[in-house]
Amino acid sequence: MTDAASQPEQLPPAEPATPTPSAAPAAPAPAPRGGSRLSLLALLLAGGALLLGGWSVSQLQKPTDPQLVAQLQSLEMRLTEQTQRSAQSAQALNARLAALPGAEVLSEQQRLLADLQTQQQTLSVRIDQVLGASRQEWRLAEAEYLLRLASLRLSALQDVNSARALVQASDQILRDHDDPSAFAAREQLARSLEALRRLPVIDRTGLFLQLAALGEQAAGLDSRLPVFQPTAAPAAPANRDGWQAWWQQLSGFVRLEFTASDEVAPLLAGQTREQLRLALRLALEQAQWAALHADAPVYARALEQARELVQQFFGLEDAHNQALYARLGELQAQPVAVALPDLAPALNALQAYLEQRARAALQQSLAETPATSEVAPEASARAAAAEASAAPAESAPAPAESTPAAAATEEVRP
Repeated sequence: MTDAASQPEQLPPAEPATPTPSAAPAAPAPAPRGGSRLSLLALLLAGGALLLGGWSVSQLQKPTDPQLVAQLQSLEMRLTEQTQRSAQSAQALNARLAALPGAEVLSEQQRLLADLQTQQQTLSVRIDQVLGASRQEWRLAEAEYLLRLASLRLSALQDVNSARALVQASDQILRDHDDPSAFAAREQLARSLEALRRLPVIDRTGLFLQLAALGEQAAGLDSRLPVFQPTAAPAAPANRDGWQAWWQQLSGFVRLEFTASDEVAPLLAGQTREQLRLALRLALEQAQWAALHADAPVYARALEQARELVQQFFGLEDAHNQALYARLGELQAQPVAVALPDLAPALNALQAYLEQRARAALQQSLAETPATSEVAPEASARAAAAEASAAPAESAPAPAESTPAAAATEEVRP
């Protein structure tokens, strides 16, 4: 390409002069042609400038780096793919919008959804009420169980401390329940609790352990043995010393005393002593059983038998025997049984209160049953109307993928 401005200016050739007839009038003088030439020159210059500017811009915009060219081509391909995907998404969205139900169906479904939410809220309130009532019923049943357990421990084991704690726990449950209808039951519980508080506290475990310790001490008792203490004899002649020594040795085996003031105890063999110790131990174990079962006659009789064994066969000359004998007397004087109150009135009052609550709950449920039966037909009629209105919408072709709006519609639809 050559620059137009560098070419030499070419002027138009001169036109040949035409002869004018002599008879024709004189022609006017030709106008000067300098203005047209300047205009043509300006146009040529402008065209050349435009061509030069276009060529410069094309040279500037044309990439020369191969990597840049590849990136531009990749961007163009991605832009083309995104454009195609956008068009496909728009087509799919239009198809899904066309498959959606009409305004009337949507309004009916919204109304059904509102009704469903209202019913759900009502049901949640009822569930909370039922759960709260069930918790209260469980607590009241626990109070009855505690009272039964207190009566059992009081009658079977005469455990006053445990019975008092159980009755107090049952009364605490009724107090937390705070129902005026439980006044009669709480009154009986208060009477039983005060009767239990007036009873003396008997340490049965302590009595059992003390008798066990005395039984271990009884294993070391020994029966009294007679000991010969010779009296001072008059001085004998020297010729009779042999007879005197022989008589003294013989009197160690046999002794005859006609003026004895104390009762002579027979000599006991080793087996007999063991039998006496075993009999003493069995008497103490019987007293232990009686202390645990609050059997006062058996307890007193067993300890009295143990004292007689110690006094008769083991003697009271030894300090150890005397201490054991005195301790058995102290334990025999302690009470092991008391007059227990009857917890049956409190239990009957609590059971009557529970039966009254059960009757009231049954009557309330029977009163609420008709209202529930009236609501059921109305709900079924609404569901049938919704199905009838949604039938044309269901006949439309289903899209390839389910939308969130369609999923919500299927969940709401009965």
